[in-house]
Amino acid sequence: MFEMLSYGFMQRALAAGLMIGIIAPIIGVFIVLRRLSLIADTLSHVALAGVAAGLLFRTYPVAGALIASLVGAVGIERLRGSGRLFGEAALAVFLSGGFAVAVVLISLARGFNTDLFSYLFGAITVVSPVDLWVIFALGLIVLAAVGILHKELFAITFDEEAARVQGVPVETLNMLLTTLVALTVVLAMRIVGILLTSALLVIPTITALRVARNFRHTVWIAVLCSLVAVVAGMTVSFYLDIAAGGAIVLMALLLFGVASVIPRSRLARQEHATR
Repeated sequence: MFEMLSYGFMQRALAAGLMIGIIAPIIGVFIVLRRLSLIADTLSHVALAGVAAGLLFRTYPVAGALIASLVGAVGIERLRGSGRLFGEAALAVFLSGGFAVAVVLISLARGFNTDLFSYLFGAITVVSPVDLWVIFALGLIVLAAVGILHKELFAITFDEEAARVQGVPVETLNMLLTTLVALTVVLAMRIVGILLTSALLVIPTITALRVARNFRHTVWIAVLCSLVAVVAGMTVSFYLDIAAGGAIVLMALLLFGVASVIPRSRLARQEHATR
């Protein structure tokens, strides 16, 4: 462990991973309990189009991913809010559309290259000081938004109609939550890769739901599981020279497997009963 931290790139990767490990499950709790787990996967495919555009035009790919994912977040909520498409249909449109645009742009760039693979699957050696500053800046924005509006987000998560009756701006908060998911996807892609970002939002949350007694416990346990998965996965990735994203997600799945043998908590039973 100490040998790993003697390298500058590992110090940057671990710092970025810890920030992502905190943010992803905090946002993940809200989207899992709202049955919107697919939204992270959808926005990751949209972000891939932004990365491909950045690589094609030789600009900063993270900026392209950020713009594309934010546009996708707004588009998804506009379609869902207008009633023109049901929630899952709107997600399917943007998931397939974003992936199609990415494939076309990759084709124009004459195929895959090392840079693109690092965004697809994650690479601990490519986290630059600029990436680290971007991750921390966007991460603080996400944490501040959740900290300020956690009561309102809690209200729309468990009873959207009741929240609307009480005067909570449901549509605005839905847009905000989707935007925060988009930011989290962009943050996580440098460590776990675009194709696995949704796993870091979802798996620690469903692990926590197995054992947590209430919402607050779910958040804390999800963050703990996420941090353990990130640190363990990055350590395994460094010493075995394997993709960081896959290692982190496998560690998260291992924790879920352990939690699966534990009897379900009351919160998990209630959440299952409402389906």
